[in-house]
Amino acid sequence: MRRPLGTAALLLLVGAVLAVPGAGSAQAAAYRYWSFWESDGGKGWTYATQGPSVVRPDDGAVQGFRFSVSEDSQDSAQPRRAPDFGTICADTPAKDGLKRIALVIDPGTAADAPDGEKPPPLRAACAQVAPDASTADALAAVAKPLRYDSSAMLCAITGYPRSGCGGQTGGDSPTAGPDDPATASTDGGGGGGGGGGPSAGVLTGVGAVLVLGAAAVLRARRRR
Repeated sequence: MRRPLGTAALLLLVGAVLAVPGAGSAQAAAYRYWSFWESDGGKGWTYATQGPSVVRPDDGAVQGFRFSVSEDSQDSAQPRRAPDFGTICADTPAKDGLKRIALVIDPGTAADAPDGEKPPPLRAACAQVAPDASTADALAAVAKPLRYDSSAMLCAITGYPRSGCGGQTGGDSPTAGPDDPATASTDGGGGGGGGGGPSAGVLTGVGAVLVLGAAAVLRARRRR
């Protein structure tokens, strides 16, 4: 039996729309870089909302750095050591006119390392610096040499890695970079819009097409 013209048009239109999500999805780009973390006040970490050159931590603060491959701040790997000021600074007595900042420096795993490089061991250090010192100042006091790019992004700690800065490791978006810590979300989970499924807008559009198409079929049948 021959389908009514309205039904055939509906099937063609729905098929075309449903093809959009699969065609539009693409592998998200990933980047290799040092992320910056702050103690959440307990035994955990929170992704920093400002860069290390801006943050001026109080005496007794714990700051962390982790080198890894990630798409953005939402899935960035945390330092693998807990932020424990008492343990890290146990052998550094307090001094008048100075503050102590505990630093956890985690170069990541072999899977995170650039080709031809091996990550150095995870380490912790207690920096004793001036009261107005930034986290970058504290890091420079215990982990030289540091390397920054022209936009002040931290590229290397204690010379690791030897080259590169936030380089892309894959994906289809060569111009996008990792979230700037000054604007990144502090949510350390895997939420956000990085999923590969169809967006809410696309699904809403599909629903609208189905409704309009069904109405056209009904009108065509009533005219017969």
